[in-house]
Amino acid sequence: MAQLDTRAKLEILADAAKYDASCASSGSVKRTSRDGKGLGSTDSGMGICHAYAPDGRCISLLKILLTNSCIFDCHYCINRKSSNVRRARFTIEEVVRLTLSFYRRNYIEGLFLSSGIIGSPNYTMEQIVEVARHLREVHEFRGYIHLKTIPDADPELIHQAGMYADRISINVELPTASGLKRLAPEKSQDRIEGAMAGMSDAILDTADAKKRYKSAPRFAPAGQSTQMIVGADAATDRDIVSRAAGLYDSFGLKRVYYSAFSPIPDASAVLPLQRPPLMREHRLYQSDWLMRFYAFKPAEVADAADENGMMRLDIDPKLAWALKFRGSFPVDVNTAPREMLLRVPGLGTRAVDKIVAARRGRRLTLADIGRLTVSLAKVRPFLVASDWRPVALSDKADLPLPKPAAKQMELFG
Repeated sequence: MAQLDTRAKLEILADAAKYDASCASSGSVKRTSRDGKGLGSTDSGMGICHAYAPDGRCISLLKILLTNSCIFDCHYCINRKSSNVRRARFTIEEVVRLTLSFYRRNYIEGLFLSSGIIGSPNYTMEQIVEVARHLREVHEFRGYIHLKTIPDADPELIHQAGMYADRISINVELPTASGLKRLAPEKSQDRIEGAMAGMSDAILDTADAKKRYKSAPRFAPAGQSTQMIVGADAATDRDIVSRAAGLYDSFGLKRVYYSAFSPIPDASAVLPLQRPPLMREHRLYQSDWLMRFYAFKPAEVADAADENGMMRLDIDPKLAWALKFRGSFPVDVNTAPREMLLRVPGLGTRAVDKIVAARRGRRLTLADIGRLTVSLAKVRPFLVASDWRPVALSDKADLPLPKPAAKQMELFG
């Protein structure tokens, strides 16, 4: 590997990290250095990387790979062993120095660190843990740290990572075991899930110990997350939703992230030639939201998909579900339980809570609903108010369906 200066390494390894979407986070414990001890804080308590604090500040991480060299040859990965990309590798000291330097310049509030596999999974995991250990113990860094761990590494090394990191993530890579075997034959779904189960148990054990003993050490207080690549294999949206639901239930994940497959240079012939629509990724996040915050069961979210198991791209999953199950509507805003109000297209969780609180004092009119929600036109066909009852739902009457996308005409037809 050619000798590169730190700036050149940063250019290569920050760009190589852009494919990892699972770096946004929240829920960590609050730490501060206002007492004059240590450096940094997680005092904002808000999401980090691609998120905004209440005062409008964009909160960012230094998001890099330790190295983009890798002994694995996963077909979908631009850093795979057979890929013709420029390679670089940071030392432990370089990552620590960059993190502290960027923090002191107020560029970042923490570190997201991942890596290709160099030497062996254990050796690579040791290097990642050492970066976090140096920051925490040598420099008393109290900012946010998110470590991407390697499921093939020794469980004790992954456990050590959890002692230093705010959040741990272990990527399941692909939605199905068959897709993983075909596109990443060196990885195993059983090993990945085994590592996630060990992390989940450790998080629960230390949280219980913290309730009993104040001196108990913190362990990945912001929990664990994972990421799935969408569109690299034949998995449908229904398959992906089902897989995500299983991960949430089995391992208590904070987030499942979805990353649309992006064609890479010198790609394997087993990969699709085009990336899936970015709207597909967006619809999966909306489906995920329905399960996490809108009391939809996984099977109900899957019911919003079409006959091919794919979410409609022209309308969101909540509206698609409502159109399929029109017998559940309209919903009376003055009497319906909160669970049914959450299923009304156009009503978010905050709007529903405001409706439930407001109707305790008086019966709500359509104008009242308009003051409590963003889009009255979207919710009106699905609800009943004291002065409003919609006509029967149909595909065209009074529904907020999108207009067909404009198409470019041929010059010579």
